[in-house]
Amino acid sequence: MASNQYKKPDFWSKKAFAKGYPARSVWKLEEMDRKFGLFRGRDRVLDLGAAPGSWTMYALEHCGEDGCVVSVDLSPLSGAVPSARLFFLQGDLQENGIRRTVQEHGPYSLVLCDAAPATTGNRTVDGARSEALAEMALFYAENMLGAGGSFAVKIFQGGAERGLLQRMRGLFSSARAFKPEACRRESFETYLVGLGRLGGGQEGQNP
Repeated sequence: MASNQYKKPDFWSKKAFAKGYPARSVWKLEEMDRKFGLFRGRDRVLDLGAAPGSWTMYALEHCGEDGCVVSVDLSPLSGAVPSARLFFLQGDLQENGIRRTVQEHGPYSLVLCDAAPATTGNRTVDGARSEALAEMALFYAENMLGAGGSFAVKIFQGGAERGLLQRMRGLFSSARAFKPEACRRESFETYLVGLGRLGGGQEGQNP
């Protein structure tokens, strides 16, 4: 569920298209993976707000031959995304049916969310919408990550990220904010990364 605010292809977009990825966002995930080892031993990945599918493609390439990816978005994925080992759900993350189906495929070793809201140009409004999406992603991570699992979520900078980080530090062995190089210079997005889920969500419990 990527924002359509930026349309002109830049270095990162051209590099993504040349490699067969539908969006430049893949390089943000690739950098976080290199820095934090997100996919180290991760065999079951949940990708929230997945369209057009660059993160899902990267996850399929790095989750291991026996791994799988569950992806969710209101919009369909790009036709370039391989279907093998992928279970895609088109729908709203707040719907009980979507939550139940996602949980049935868990627990997960990695939860990702690169979702962005439809932007208005009003930073307060856009920040609040981004915070709501990040809160939703954290809910999924809290309830559906297995012990030792990891989490990465996008959020617009504006103060809310501090509160979310504080919550994440109670759920993970470490949590921090990180802005990948591939983020556009004018963007106020950043990412929150949690490593080493403490305890793990309760498998089978309906959210």
